[in-house]
Formats: sequence, C-alpha cells, structure tokens
Amino acid sequence: SPDCCFIRRKFRLGVVQLLVTKAKADNLQRACSLVKEAAGQGAKVVVLPECFNSPYGTGFFAEYAEKIPGESTHVLSEAAKECGIYLVGGSIPEEDGGKLFNTCSVFGPDGKLLVKHRKIHLFDIDVPGKIRFQESETLSPGSSLSMFETPYCKIGVGICYDIRFSELAQIYAKKGCQLLVYPGAFNMTTGPAHWELLQRARAVDNQVYVATASPARDQSASYVAWGHSSVVNPWGEVITKAGSEEAVVYADIDLQYLADVRQQIPITMQRRDDIYNVSL
Repeated sequence: SPDCCFIRRKFRLGVVQLLVTKAKADNLQRACSLVKEAAGQGAKVVVLPECFNSPYGTGFFAEYAEKIPGESTHVLSEAAKECGIYLVGGSIPEEDGGKLFNTCSVFGPDGKLLVKHRKIHLFDIDVPGKIRFQESETLSPGSSLSMFETPYCKIGVGICYDIRFSELAQIYAKKGCQLLVYPGAFNMTTGPAHWELLQRARAVDNQVYVATASPARDQSASYVAWGHSSVVNPWGEVITKAGSEEAVVYADIDLQYLADVRQQIPITMQRRDDIYNVSL
C-alpha cells in the first residue's frame, strides 16, 4: 500500500556515544546495552563509535586486536539479531595475516556480516605544539569501498579520517548512497575546528544524510575524544548532536526530504562530466 511505501521513506537512526574504558568486556557489555536501548526507542539502524572496544592509541591496537569473526564481532552479530536492526559496529583493531587494521563490521537484522570496512586513510598528522598522531606506525590501510543495502536506503561507510576525503563521499553518493556513516574519534584540537564542518560539507556537497559516532570524552585518557556525535541532513543542518558525555542520540532520516532537496537544487543533473569527473 502507499502507506507502507511512505513508512519506508522514513526510518530512525540511533547513534551511540560510548564511554570507552580499558576493560574490553565492560565496553562490549555497555555497547550492547546502549544498542538495545536505541532499538527500544525505534532505531532501525544503530551506529557505534570508532574503536569502541578498546582505548584509542597506537600503543593499544596490538593488545586489543582480534580476528574477524572474533569475540567483539560475535557480540555485535548477536545484538543485531536480537534487536532485528542494522548495526554499524563502530570500529575495532583487527588482526589479519600479521597486519593490524582499523575495521568497521556491519551486521544485518539476521546477525549476518554485511560488510567489513577497513579504514582507508590512516590518521597521520602533526600539528606543532598541539597533536602528533601516526596510525601508520602500527596500522595498515584498507583498500576497498564499503556500502550496504537496507529496506530504507543504501548506506556508505567511512571511518574518522576518511571523512576528510571528499572524493570517497562523492563516489558513495554516485553509487546511490543516501546516508553516509563515519564512526570517528576526532580530538580536542581537530574536533572543535573541523568535526561539524566536515560533516556539513559532505552532506551539502552530496545532498545526503551524514552521521558520526564518537566515543564519549574521557579527560583521563591518553587520547581525548571530542565527542559530539551528530547527524546532519542534506540541507547541511545538524539535526541531532550529543554533548561530550555518554549518550544515545536519534534522528529520523527522511528520504522524501532528501529527494526534495535534490529536486530544488539539482546539482546531480548539473555536474559537468564533460570537464571533470570523480571516478574509481
């Protein structure tokens, strides 16, 4: 019926901003509890933060790394199945063939693994006097795009630093994604400067919804996350945003609104493919 189609044009997204500790078992238990809370509030797609099962830092990745499938992904699979939701499992340090990756696993409502995104762009930065961080000291980069289908829309996945590369978002949009999710952990230098700006830019550039899931802020951690997990609509408006503390925030993703924005400002039709093109 038309009503059924209309209902599928809207769905609720839940974004979990988890306070991550050094106790992996506690992180997994707390993440599960908040995923279930989100599902209980009607979320059909739930997103966890980057590095949700371990502290974020090059000194921790090897210690906390797991195979996929493994302990953490088993917990995610069971939670997705129990709740009947699509679960974007933030990211965990993954060990494979002697290499370490920063990896996001996505599970469907039947608990099956839909896609595994290994962070493509490694976070190697040096802002003198403020922050130096080199993921490449321990991690290897992924080399593939990651998208998955739901009854609502196609969703593209990036991790944290991936959001700075507009070409990735453009290709996802070109391939039909209407929601881009970026589990991420910006810090107290880049967070206030660029976190919201980048989300709004990716959303406006591509006329898509953009969601980010950060760990909650822990001032005692060696790497202090900015927090402020958010959802931005295709007009570039922040429609939900967490503070710095642990929280679950929600947004109703309205695909009719997305279609309206694209009709009002038809940049997709107006691109000059005869002059320039972003392609694989």
